[in-house]
Amino acid sequence: MRMVDLIEKKRDGMELSSNEISFVVDGYTKGEIPDYQMSAFTMAVFFSGMTKQEQADFTMAMVQSGDTIDLSGIEGVKVDKHSTGGVGDTTTLVLAPLVASVGVPVAKMSGRGLGHTGGTIDKLESVSGFHVEITNDDFIRLVNQNKVAVIGQSGNLTPADKKLYALRDVTATVNSIPLIASSIMSKKIAAGADAIVLDVKTGAGAFMKDLNDAKELAKTMVDIGNNVGRNTMAIISDMSQPLGFAIGNALEVKEAIDTLKGEGPADLQELCLVLGSQMVLLGKKANSIEEARSLLEESIKNGKALESFKTFLSSQGGDASVVDSPEKLPKAKYQFEFEAESDGYVSEIIADSIGTAAMLLGAGRATKESTIDLAVGLVLRKKMGDKVSKGDSLVTIHSNFEDVAEIKKKLSESISISSNPVKPPTLIIDKIS
Repeated sequence: MRMVDLIEKKRDGMELSSNEISFVVDGYTKGEIPDYQMSAFTMAVFFSGMTKQEQADFTMAMVQSGDTIDLSGIEGVKVDKHSTGGVGDTTTLVLAPLVASVGVPVAKMSGRGLGHTGGTIDKLESVSGFHVEITNDDFIRLVNQNKVAVIGQSGNLTPADKKLYALRDVTATVNSIPLIASSIMSKKIAAGADAIVLDVKTGAGAFMKDLNDAKELAKTMVDIGNNVGRNTMAIISDMSQPLGFAIGNALEVKEAIDTLKGEGPADLQELCLVLGSQMVLLGKKANSIEEARSLLEESIKNGKALESFKTFLSSQGGDASVVDSPEKLPKAKYQFEFEAESDGYVSEIIADSIGTAAMLLGAGRATKESTIDLAVGLVLRKKMGDKVSKGDSLVTIHSNFEDVAEIKKKLSESISISSNPVKPPTLIIDKIS
């Protein structure tokens, strides 16, 4: 078998066999296939696409390129959730304890963030003492005991994907839906889940800004998951404006606590209930979406969800007293208000631009070496469609430096006010199963 023949075959739109795909992925991972040939192959995929079978085979070849996590020691159906990212996306902090509180095991492998704010681990480390450096045995024990635990990503999970992503990044082939879908799903499958719920974002703050592209990505990932024996479904949700109010690590932990109390932002709570209901249904703890949602709503109402969060934090060394006393979370030195310059209605809040403003404050990482300031960030006071008067606060800036002129300039470019009423965007756009 020769790589040049497989490049030609894929260039001409022909289907590769499972063995041929394994040859490509295995050879590239081992360094036997050079970058220039793999670049040609990814460009061929970019233009010719992949069949459902090719996508499933390509994903599994990447899974098999490194370690896989064995979760067979955990009782019940292990359901994982993946979001394609966004601004103020606090869902994991809410979903993990909420879904665990009704008996569905959540064995979450998470990473650190590169972008607007930290990843799930960075956010959780806003809680003093919390850590994810636990052994696999402790991880499984904690999930069996508490139904929830979070561990850091393994160093040798899907090495083919890490190598391939770096190549795609410099060869203009990142935006290939078969390659994006295989990249995401290989990591989810290697992490050991039995079932997967996907939250595919669309809009200004999303990777997939176009709705049709988001739908195609969601369908491709659902097909891959189901073709390799993982019960998979996807929700397509709006990210034209930030989710919830808070953008920043400790600020998002506080917002997650509020949401678990039933006092969080309406959009964040609704998305968590929609995603959580799917997780409970796939986890076989309910017979219908309606029953699953009812279980979650009751858990918030009776305080079980909040207790689950406390147990989760303390079991991994965190100071669970922050749940009742959020003032113990890291706090920025200064707070400034960004005010409306006219009366009207909020017509636009450009999510990725707001995220950039949060990163300029220090809430995120521009590079892997950047240090995150867990205390800083932004809290929206208004969302799209809200009526405002001149002088009303639109955003509270939490900063550890006094000169926030650059931040205010960025916010001014990110938020628009119209004289006419504006309809807020639809949060849940579609469901793909």
